[in-house]
Amino acid sequence: MQPEAAAGPELARAVLDAALSRRQAAARARRTPGGGAGGDGAGGSGRRLRGYSGPGPDPRDPQPLSAVLNRLVKARGWQQPAAEATVFGAWERVVGAEVAQHSRPVKLENGELTVEARSTAWATQLRLLAGSLLKQIASEVGHNVVRKLHIHGPAAPSWQKGPRRVRGRGPRDTYG
Repeated sequence: MQPEAAAGPELARAVLDAALSRRQAAARARRTPGGGAGGDGAGGSGRRLRGYSGPGPDPRDPQPLSAVLNRLVKARGWQQPAAEATVFGAWERVVGAEVAQHSRPVKLENGELTVEARSTAWATQLRLLAGSLLKQIASEVGHNVVRKLHIHGPAAPSWQKGPRRVRGRGPRDTYG
């Protein structure tokens, strides 16, 4: 005859002991791969134990906001709009402090950037520097974001409309 099968609390104790022995055997196998004596708990296999992340980088660690935003921009395909926004948001860094002091970007459509200069003299200067400005912009925000520059001077006031409009050509003065 067979001995009596364990029942109740004895059965539960036997199952727990078997599970504990399997877990300890697996832990020993991880600690000593190939019979070596690695006592670091990870077995030198590059695997991490569950629980805390430990020393060193881990995907669960907090990430810098810039890295998260860069991944989001790349995943959504927003590289082109982000580069275009950089032209406006970081104009001084893109073209330099002196040029940014005397000009401002107005609009960017289809790779053509419209820049308004503070005076007609600066508009002329910027037209002469257009090639180097395009290179600076390309190095900062990427190629083919801005392909062409339209540079104009300051806008003169309009004499065409208003409550005190007088027929004629208006004042003969230059603005800028």
